[in-house]
Amino acid sequence: MSKSFVVLVGRPNVGKSTLFNRLAGERLSVIDDRPGTTRDRVHAPCVWRGVEFTVVDTGGIEPLEPLRSQRALAEGSSDFVREIREQAEIAISNADVVVFMVDAQVGLSAADEAVADILRKLIGQRQKEGKSTPPVIVAANKSESDSARAASVEFYSLGLGDVYPVSSLHGVGTGDLMDAVVAALPPQMPETPDDTVKIALIGRPNVGKSSLYNRLIGEDRVIVSDVPGTTRDAIDTVIEFEEQIEIDSDGEAESKIQNRKSKITLIDTAGIRKRGAIEPGVEKFSVLRAFRAIERADVALLLLDAAEGITAQDEHIAGYILDESKGVVLVVNKWDLIEGEEKVERAAQPLPGLGLLTEKMQDFFRIAQERFNFMAYAPPLFVSAKTGFRCDQILPTALRVHESRSMRISTSEVNRILREATEQHAPPTRGSRRLKIYYGAQVATNPPTFVFHVNDTELVHFTYRRFLENRIRDEFGFLGTPIRLSFRGRKQKEQ
Repeated sequence: MSKSFVVLVGRPNVGKSTLFNRLAGERLSVIDDRPGTTRDRVHAPCVWRGVEFTVVDTGGIEPLEPLRSQRALAEGSSDFVREIREQAEIAISNADVVVFMVDAQVGLSAADEAVADILRKLIGQRQKEGKSTPPVIVAANKSESDSARAASVEFYSLGLGDVYPVSSLHGVGTGDLMDAVVAALPPQMPETPDDTVKIALIGRPNVGKSSLYNRLIGEDRVIVSDVPGTTRDAIDTVIEFEEQIEIDSDGEAESKIQNRKSKITLIDTAGIRKRGAIEPGVEKFSVLRAFRAIERADVALLLLDAAEGITAQDEHIAGYILDESKGVVLVVNKWDLIEGEEKVERAAQPLPGLGLLTEKMQDFFRIAQERFNFMAYAPPLFVSAKTGFRCDQILPTALRVHESRSMRISTSEVNRILREATEQHAPPTRGSRRLKIYYGAQVATNPPTFVFHVNDTELVHFTYRRFLENRIRDEFGFLGTPIRLSFRGRKQKEQ
């Protein structure tokens, strides 16, 4: 089920980021013991009265010159008009609720009026076209004092509905605001059942996502350009993919080859820039579409540029995929710039579980394992979307990752692995107390989730958690998918 988007808009210094941090701060401040990287965020999950949604922080809409009146706006700030219209239009088309923030202490400004005017026109235009529009809620921020709260009534003149005096810094009135936001959200209905395997192409700009997308679907359905950010929307294409697989035959020495057809939804997305490089307007919201694509995908193809190597932004994007617990394949594109196909065929050597790799491929993979140490389970593929080199391996690998996410291990097998693991490496101790693991079981798939019952969860050290995960992977693989390990103590069980 895809979460609704609540987008905060307004001019600079009205407190959007402060409200964003207040709404998302509780979830963001939680210390997560999963390995990963620190990521800049333009969006964050939020829960209010049991309703889950995503709150989105946007850049302030800033005029190129001071605005004193609507006449000044009309005569001297056409660039500003274009910018605020762009932000407002994208907010309207992507948000489920728009929170329009203003400053109660400063009062109604020409910039506020300009944004409100454009919001009204866009809503009216979309209504005439029969398209859905998000409700707009006005939040008069910095209403700590009685005088500021009294002054906030002037924002009713914007004609956008009720005005909620709030203080995002002190939390005053934010509860009433969030009640109004939740009431305005569309009903969270389950998505229509979809039996396709959803595979999203994810990566920073200009790593070849659209070129690879066209290669995989076999036709030029997406504009291919050297300019980062060409793809503004997440584009879906459903294809039918046929492959040959080996089927073990009971009582026969040789396995049989069988054709299997799979329906795949390929999702192309805009490049995800680091936050400091995201421009206001279309660029920022194209990034949000990419986040939403990760959320609804089964498997993410994380594209890397072979010539540029692995960057910090690649690590950030990998962290977003991990946050959503999605399957992942590392696709190292543009390998033709590193080695020619003939040289690869001559020099490649077989490596268990990795296929045929050259020394340069092995070196790149070693670096990838160091940089992506929090998802060492991700299989690497070295391809060229331009020449088609090894692109035929991408979809079969992604499908195997999807199968791994659905794999279920019997309780007896889980406990056999647990018994062998504890014999190989005794559980850790703290003082005179030793961790005891009584039994375990797999309780969920997508991603595979295991629960272990122990005497005291505080005795579970991160290194032993990782040891158990590795033992499970050694036995069953779980190619390209994260697995979750949860530990329950006796006290938790009694509660």
